[in-house]
Parts: sequence; structure tokens; C-alpha cells
Amino acid sequence: MKNTIFLNGKFLPAQEAKLSVLSPGFLLGWGLFETMRSYKNKIIYLNEHIKRILDSCRIVGINQRYPAAKLKAVITEGVKMSGFKDAYVRLTLAKSEKGTDAVLIIKKYNAPRMSKYREGFRASICAFRQNENSYFSQIKTTGRLLYELEFNQAKKKGFDEGLILNSNGFITEGTRSNIFLVKDKNLLTPDLSCGCLDGVTRSVILDLAAKYKINTYKGNFTIQDIYNCDEAFLTNSLMGVMPLSGVEKEKIGKAKPGLTKFFMDKYNSMLK
Repeated sequence: MKNTIFLNGKFLPAQEAKLSVLSPGFLLGWGLFETMRSYKNKIIYLNEHIKRILDSCRIVGINQRYPAAKLKAVITEGVKMSGFKDAYVRLTLAKSEKGTDAVLIIKKYNAPRMSKYREGFRASICAFRQNENSYFSQIKTTGRLLYELEFNQAKKKGFDEGLILNSNGFITEGTRSNIFLVKDKNLLTPDLSCGCLDGVTRSVILDLAAKYKINTYKGNFTIQDIYNCDEAFLTNSLMGVMPLSGVEKEKIGKAKPGLTKFFMDKYNSMLK
């Protein structure tokens, strides 16, 4: 088992993978990325990940060096080459001096311990405010310094995640996750107009809710709505579904999750 890197058409040892420091991707953060989890050589909603990054390429002016089928084949081959049962997979497409740099990194994924899924994450409120009118809120760019600074600040305070509000004070997302609330057996989540990223795992949850006829509401929600909800959980493509047990000093909802556990089980069954 080994870390696997694909760079511009070739699988290479890490020490041989080199990019120009003069590229716009490096100098300007002119790049896009998708982070995925491969479990037993399977990536949930792989096609959706590839579609999102290629759609974003057209928006920000990055030439599509590889079609969707080629990217899917490279990812599939790289995961098999790595030998990892549980793998972190990151695909990056960035503006280069001559066109586009395509980089795939695959390494072992260390999932949160099971006790953390039982305890749930605790989150702080970020100082940074999302501009819900910016189309960059819908694009997963490599220029994510503000998100990383806020995440690091949350960790320094002893929290697992930071929650971002928009300019109107409504919840958008976590620094690296989407958020869902449960109230009276209804599923609530910020609407995309709030400035949240249309996360792939967010789509998985919404699809599951539709399949099992769970009432879902997308809209504007405040921190007070979190404090008043029955349950809350966070999602991303690495950790899947993670209960949110508290925000700042406030505990959230019931001791035993209902719909949260339902979605955790359904999502985990998709990994098998």
C-alpha cells in the first residue's frame, strides 16, 4: 500500500511530482478540487464529483484537459494501485502556463473514531461571513484560506468544526461540511441561496430523504434554529454523516439521535 499521485498524464512517485511555481494555479489559487473517500474501491456519487468539477471548470475558465470518462478511469486505476481499503482521494484541476494541471492524490484515510460518531462534533461560530451573492460560494476552488483559518481557529478553541453565517446572519455551512437540522421529524437544511456549497454528500442525503418520503425544507435558518432543533448533523464526502451535538456552549437536541442515525446507517450501507 502506498500514496499514489497522478500528474498530467502519468502516475509518479511523490518526489517526482513537480509543478511550476509560475503557474496561475499556484500564484493565484486558480484551481478547483474534489475530495472523495474510496472505501473498498468504491466512491459514492463519483459521477457527481466529476460533473461538479468539470462544470466549475467552464465557469472559471479552466480548460478541460480530460473528459469525464478519462478522469473516472484515472481515479479508479489510482485507487486500485494504492491498495488502500479506505482512501482519501483528491482531484485538482488548476490553470497552468500551458493549459491545465491535473493532479490526483490518493493516500490512506484515517476516519474519525467510532466514539466520535457516538458523541458528535461540537462547533463554534466563525467570525468570517459568507457573501451569499458571490458565485464563488457555489464553486469549490483551491483558494480556501478563509475556510482553513476559521477551521484552525475552531480547533484551537477545542471544537471539531466551525459554522459559517452569511451577511444576513443565516447559517450557510461548516468550514468543510454541510449542515442539516431535524425538527419534528422534518429535515431542514440551508438553501443554496444562503451561500452554501452544493455538497455531493448533501445531495446524497436529500436523495435519501426523497426516497424514504421524509419531509425536507430548504430555507433560511439561524443559530437559534439550531438550538431549538431536535437533532443536527454535518455531512461531507470523507466523514459521511456526523452528528452535531453542540454549538459553542449549547447542547443540541436529544441524547439519542433518530433521523441522524437513520441517515448514518443508510449512508454507511452505501459504502459496503
